[in-house]
Amino acid sequence: MDQAQAWPEDAVEVGRILGAFGVKGWIKVQPFSFDASALAASTTWWLHLERPGLPTRQALKVLALRDHGEGLVAQVEGVDGRDEAERLRGGLLSVPRAVFPKTPDGEYYWIDLIGLQVVNTQGQDLGKVIDLIDTGPHCVFRIAPPGIEQPSPKQERLIPFVGAYVLDVDLAAKQIKVDWSPDWESEA
Repeated sequence: MDQAQAWPEDAVEVGRILGAFGVKGWIKVQPFSFDASALAASTTWWLHLERPGLPTRQALKVLALRDHGEGLVAQVEGVDGRDEAERLRGGLLSVPRAVFPKTPDGEYYWIDLIGLQVVNTQGQDLGKVIDLIDTGPHCVFRIAPPGIEQPSPKQERLIPFVGAYVLDVDLAAKQIKVDWSPDWESEA
């Protein structure tokens, strides 16, 4: 474990440590995504853990990683026994956004969509994406209307992230173009 490395400016939380795995210091990791490729793409994980006697933030050098059930198990440098691994339980793991694998055309990481401005085909500003909801078949944008930072559930807009409504995602322009009328929520 390395305390000297600086925390990356583009760090994104991608998982958490569930506890020890075995007796040789391996840890169980729960990825925050079905696709754990961001964790696998980085040889250094950034651990945030509030524990007496441990630094709040530190770098973990990943020595080995493999799938295990619905999660991962990993061996990290400097953690050589079960007790040491167990002390890391609950720690949040981040990796730099820059190491995320490239996505195929038309696919996006949620972290890249949050904060984008949403406009409709008439040029009306519908607000900013504050989160996404995974419904199984598709995702749904949670959008804060213009001028509202933390909308109540009744104030926010929900727009399905499907081709029928989402016409264009322009990451460079930080904008999503949709075929959506601001009146549709009041008509439901």
